[in-house]
Amino acid sequence: MKKIFSYSLFALLLSAVACENGLSDLNISKTNPTSLDPSLLLNQAVINTSFPVKSLVFDVGIVQQMVTPNGGVLAGANFNQDSRDVTTQPLWTAYYQSVIKNTYDALTRSRDNPARSNMYNMARIYQSYVFMILTDEYGDIPYKEGGAGLTDRILLPQYDRQQDIYPQIIQELTEAAAALDPAGTIESGDVLYAGDIAKWKKFAYSLLLRAGMRLGKVDAAKAQSTVQAAVNGGVITANADNAYIRHDANFTQPIGGTLNGSEAANFYLTKPFVDQLKNTNDPRLQAIAIRYVGAESGAGQTVAVGTTDPTKQIGMPIGRDNGTIGAAATADGLVSFYEYSQVDRRRIVKINSPVFLVTAAQTNLLLAEARFRGWITTGAAAQYYEDGIRAHMDQMAVYDPNSAVPTAARDNYVSAHPLTAGSELEQINTQYWIASFLNGPEAFANFRRSGFPALTPNPYGQPNNPDVPNGTFIRRLTYPTSELSINTENVNKAIQNQGEDKLSTRVWWDRP
Repeated sequence: MKKIFSYSLFALLLSAVACENGLSDLNISKTNPTSLDPSLLLNQAVINTSFPVKSLVFDVGIVQQMVTPNGGVLAGANFNQDSRDVTTQPLWTAYYQSVIKNTYDALTRSRDNPARSNMYNMARIYQSYVFMILTDEYGDIPYKEGGAGLTDRILLPQYDRQQDIYPQIIQELTEAAAALDPAGTIESGDVLYAGDIAKWKKFAYSLLLRAGMRLGKVDAAKAQSTVQAAVNGGVITANADNAYIRHDANFTQPIGGTLNGSEAANFYLTKPFVDQLKNTNDPRLQAIAIRYVGAESGAGQTVAVGTTDPTKQIGMPIGRDNGTIGAAATADGLVSFYEYSQVDRRRIVKINSPVFLVTAAQTNLLLAEARFRGWITTGAAAQYYEDGIRAHMDQMAVYDPNSAVPTAARDNYVSAHPLTAGSELEQINTQYWIASFLNGPEAFANFRRSGFPALTPNPYGQPNNPDVPNGTFIRRLTYPTSELSINTENVNKAIQNQGEDKLSTRVWWDRP
């Protein structure tokens, strides 16, 4: 018995030694990478930038392009209601956790590698784009420390003032664009431009143009010099250079998924948007809209009763809820509110529809305004204006062949609506509003910057609304509850600097 025990103990010891000798190998995954290529991180950032449903509830509603009469989780712009827990947090959370974290990590992994210089500068450009959206939406935000949680363990980042962020974004875009080198490593795996250096440069300079135009009311000299630098660098003026996200069955379009899913019958084109297109015989109305004639419910919104005839489109009045929208529909001769026009979810908001970030249409229209203001001396404002309209009409075909605007209809519209002396800024920025349809953050930012189109403030809940006073518009989004409860000290400093954490508080560059 003693002998058997000795042999058993000896075997156990040998087994333990063998396990110890192989322990380090067992702890090394044979399938998971120990480090990520920065190109994968940048691609993940790009894909995750597609505008979330929050953009529908607030941005698109604030600029009166689409609204819903339904409250609850959909309450937002149409109710002049601050629903930060349900609707504002997703943009903040999605962009910081799924976009900025990835661009910051891509920068960290490529910064000191000369062979990945182009990747480093592409990541700088894209991160600047996303930070511009965040600061335009909220005002003061974590910028310098905004993406440092994973790499630097900064879990409670400090906020930077918007007036300090914009000069840094301008510097980043300027330096990164200049540093891109066609003779360097071409990052062909990039999902935005397949590493095309010339297109990345145009993307950067187009963002620089946007940044310069934003500064017009707070620093006209800086605005002009920034715009001039952008134009000298070369901006996007043709649709072939548009920056947009491609979607497929695996990477679906968030808004398309929503409007083809549970919220299909809840969002409608607004009366101001439909009337603008309808009253000017704009061929884009037929490309965008559908109306389900006679629909008494969501189930009644079938292909059989759908019409894209622009003469039959009727936009939903804003500022109505479930208690008042029925009477409005009756007054408009409809059997129910389900008959109001919608964006066509079978054409331009499919689950695989593209999401446009920066386009030739937008850039040409900004050039038209810059030329009108005398900030640039090349080209003619009228020509830029016409080129912007044509570019957006041509862009419609990328959504779906059935949304293509015929060339003759496009040219007839342009000929019938020239840039007219005395109304240049209104015309240019109204067209920018149309050209930014479905790009909620940009439409919202340019509406605040320019004051156009001339919309009537949403009357819902006024004059006693504590967040949006009578006769005014929402001017920013409020900070998420998670920041207020966890990053309390830093967010309170931002509020002290910027003003009350309300929808009506203006960001730094937004001046009356």
